[in-house]
Amino acid sequence: MRRAEALAMTSPRQVLRGATYLVTRRCTQRRYLLRPSKVTNEVFAYLLGLASERYGIEVHAYCVMSNHYHLVVTDPEARLPAFQQFLDALVARALNALLGRWEHFWAPASFSAVILGSPGDVVDKTAYVLANPVAARLVPVGRKWPGLWSPPAAIGTTLRVQRPLHFFSRQGLLPEATDLKHSVPPGFASAQEFRLAVEASLLEREAAAAREGRAFLGVRRALAQRPSAMPRPGEPRRELRPQVAAKDRWKRIELLGRLRDFLRSYREALVVWQERRETVVFPAGTYMMRVAHGVACAGS
Repeated sequence: MRRAEALAMTSPRQVLRGATYLVTRRCTQRRYLLRPSKVTNEVFAYLLGLASERYGIEVHAYCVMSNHYHLVVTDPEARLPAFQQFLDALVARALNALLGRWEHFWAPASFSAVILGSPGDVVDKTAYVLANPVAARLVPVGRKWPGLWSPPAAIGTTLRVQRPLHFFSRQGLLPEATDLKHSVPPGFASAQEFRLAVEASLLEREAAAAREGRAFLGVRRALAQRPSAMPRPGEPRRELRPQVAAKDRWKRIELLGRLRDFLRSYREALVVWQERRETVVFPAGTYMMRVAHGVACAGS
């Protein structure tokens, strides 16, 4: 199959300059391959800092669970796919080496990047990310999670991360250390404004989980889980895969309308491009055609 035919069959992802995303990636078969440990935390923190520096991605929050991770990031230069490919590839190689595995590390088609519609939605999803260990009934408050987790107090600060001794060669090309910056997202006047909003939303989520009255697994048992294990049957699967998130109904309708317009314009431009007309301009947010074929894009 020709590349152009393959592109026509797949739904393109819109990658916009300056957009803020909730990013999620899951391990293959939901296995606990990211189970918290000193090495796992060091590897992920180092590579997250390195990838964000290399591709200009602004990191606002992160939580690495045992079988998936969440990030809240802003993409000033529309380079999210390259950032994601770099991060996921090196995390997989480093942790597969740690676990003595050779198989796929990430579940196919498990990557999700949801555009966040407003500063309020960024606060909501940041709190969602940080409350993930609580919602999963692992620990009663997010700060007790032993995996890599960004505390609200870190917002506006920079963490210096040394290159892990595991997997990475001292004579290699990767730097000895990298800076993992906890940036303030667009729409906030200061780190304090964003931090206070996140803390309040996180406390609400933790309090709601406490009111449920169900037991938490606890740190000791979470650390004792085998990497090859997976959640028991019955957990939700094959759920909806949203591409936008907005609490405000009209904002959500607006974002979905823009996405539909992008898809329609993209497909129309692709038909023209396949017919080899030279004047076609793809819509803003086009990524693969721009990177792989150098097509002109609106607003670039």
